Amino acid sequence: MMHVSRVFAVLCLVTLSAFAARAASLDRPNVVMILADDLGLHDLSVEGSTFYQSPNIDALARGGMRFTQGYATCRVCSPSRASIQLGKFTARHGITQWIGAASGKDWKRGDRLLPADYLHALPADDITLAESMKEGGYKTFFAGKWHLGGEGSLPTDHGFDINVGGHHAGSPPGGYFAPYKNPEMKNGPDGESLTLRLARETSDFIASNQDKPFFAMLSFYTVHGPLQTSPDRWSKYQRIAAEKPAVDQRFKVDRTLPVRQVQDNPVYAGMIETMDDAVGMVMETLKKNGLSENTIVIFTSDNGGVSSGDGYATSNLPLRGGKGRQWEGGVREPYYICFPAKIKAESTCDVPVTGADFYPTIMELCGLPAKRDQHVDGVSLVPLLDGGSISPRPLYWHYPQYDNQGGEPSSLLRDGDWKLIHYYEDGRNELYNLEADPTETSDLALTHSVRTQRMAAQLDDWLRSVGALFPESNPRFDPAKSEARFENARTVGKAKLERQHAELLNPDWQPNADWWGSAVTKD
Repeated sequence: MMHVSRVFAVLCLVTLSAFAARAASLDRPNVVMILADDLGLHDLSVEGSTFYQSPNIDALARGGMRFTQGYATCRVCSPSRASIQLGKFTARHGITQWIGAASGKDWKRGDRLLPADYLHALPADDITLAESMKEGGYKTFFAGKWHLGGEGSLPTDHGFDINVGGHHAGSPPGGYFAPYKNPEMKNGPDGESLTLRLARETSDFIASNQDKPFFAMLSFYTVHGPLQTSPDRWSKYQRIAAEKPAVDQRFKVDRTLPVRQVQDNPVYAGMIETMDDAVGMVMETLKKNGLSENTIVIFTSDNGGVSSGDGYATSNLPLRGGKGRQWEGGVREPYYICFPAKIKAESTCDVPVTGADFYPTIMELCGLPAKRDQHVDGVSLVPLLDGGSISPRPLYWHYPQYDNQGGEPSSLLRDGDWKLIHYYEDGRNELYNLEADPTETSDLALTHSVRTQRMAAQLDDWLRSVGALFPESNPRFDPAKSEARFENARTVGKAKLERQHAELLNPDWQPNADWWGSAVTKD
């Protein structure tokens, strides 16, 4: 009898321990991370756009803390996406270009330099954010754009239990309407919206996985090219654009290429609204299932809006430049963290933060141990979320490549209000005070030469300390041909752009039959 009693007591203890473990697990917050592609800081109405409409994302931003100086760690996608997963700046983890772009002697364009080589997949030896969350007892889910490697380096190889639509490419292979031609996702009915489909998949995962904490990453392909939306959406924004003052010139040449100065592309606006609907769907799922209070929702983008190159889709003004370019328009992002259980609604923070900070921040908010040897460049933002402060620190960017948006191989250092840009083609530096000159129009490198030299040395020391790779001279460089190419883009190309983008607002405008009308790249 005593033996039976002891067995019963042990069983009770085991059962109680299991209940306690499950209760502790359920007390941990869920995490939903929403990552847009190519969405610039001012592409949302909460950030000042008077053309695009984004009520659901605006509500998310106002429901928690809005960081007014949020940065991606790169001006193109794969590097910044890697930084979110690894907690490192790009020069340290080695993915400094969108995966698939040519480099070294494979670079065929006759530029002054040969772009530096880079890693073509997420390093297997690193411990990703998803792996850490899974190790901490979280169910992990990924939907959408991956672009961090193909076979052997897919989301399921780096900590995600489920992958819907994430593969090697950066553009949706079949566009934004089914059939998708996506090797990692079943087709929907013809004409189904990819953006809404990914939101439904995420919502279904959330609704079906409430027995343990989850980490769901909804990584939109949108608003990356190809620029595609539904007829009702583009017609709506054509009408809105028609009510605004007429525009004679939409583009201004900035050094290498024309750059869009006006937000009035009705197709792009429709893509933003569809993405906003998708975000609203996920937020409604959390609310319907009673999960809103104890779920951390993060929203950000992987680089700036496309103002030159690709589809020339948007304007990032008052920020200079856009995707692929070295100025603020290329790296400044929407950056929101909403967690009603802990973060005060309608709060803002003007401390500069980056995509590398999400890793340690999420770990701390979820009560999981930090991995300081992994997220070495990221810092936890929990003190800021609590209304406190973090120690000032320098921020580094490294892009020793070219792109099709007119950017130049360069590295950046932000230290306090000061930003240095070092160019590899000719070794020159630009220096800006972002507090006094957020539009980066007044280069202070000559008038503040001592500061410029000090920051340039600091940048170079850091890059070499992390083993950064640099571009090399191109023996095929032809100055005359290079200048002729850019001159053509600045004259004939600009005139063509002005004509094409004006035509988008004609009521009888029709897209190409296959919707691949923009200059689409794989990044």
